[in-house]
Amino acid sequence: MATAMYLEHYLDSLESLPGELQRNFSLMKDLDQKAQDLMKEIDDKAEGYLSTVRTMSPEKRTDFLSAIQKLFSKSREFGDDKVQLAMQTYEMVDRYIQRYDRDIARMEADLKDYASSCSEDENKENVPKSLYCQFHVHLSCRVWKTRHLPSLSDTAPTFFPSCFPCSCKNL
Repeated sequence: MATAMYLEHYLDSLESLPGELQRNFSLMKDLDQKAQDLMKEIDDKAEGYLSTVRTMSPEKRTDFLSAIQKLFSKSREFGDDKVQLAMQTYEMVDRYIQRYDRDIARMEADLKDYASSCSEDENKENVPKSLYCQFHVHLSCRVWKTRHLPSLSDTAPTFFPSCFPCSCKNL
């Protein structure tokens, strides 16, 4: 059935998402740690500068302040990289959501087409009577899924709403 194909395709595409999210969040954590380390180094240098500024030559003061400014610039770069990575992560998740929305719309259209073809000719040999209704009613039920969609694991999330109460105990 095409609907099961949509679900399997979507679940397959989601498999890589947790890994990509983990990688991006790990990179953001590393960038944050580097920025914090630089800020600590800046604090240490600033304390050293303030404690010895009166004894330093003007050239030495300039060099010291220049070194601190470079550290601030590097820290800002880490922050900018972290923001870019966060934006990329957001866009990646947004693309998955948009793909999910498109797939759901296609699947719903296919189900409606299938339902209308079932109601037009319910005597088809290869199409069980009101399969669409059974599918729609029972898709969220674990018993129905394991009986009719064995390729899905029990832990696979179900993305299809069930508009009717489940009556799987009657199957």
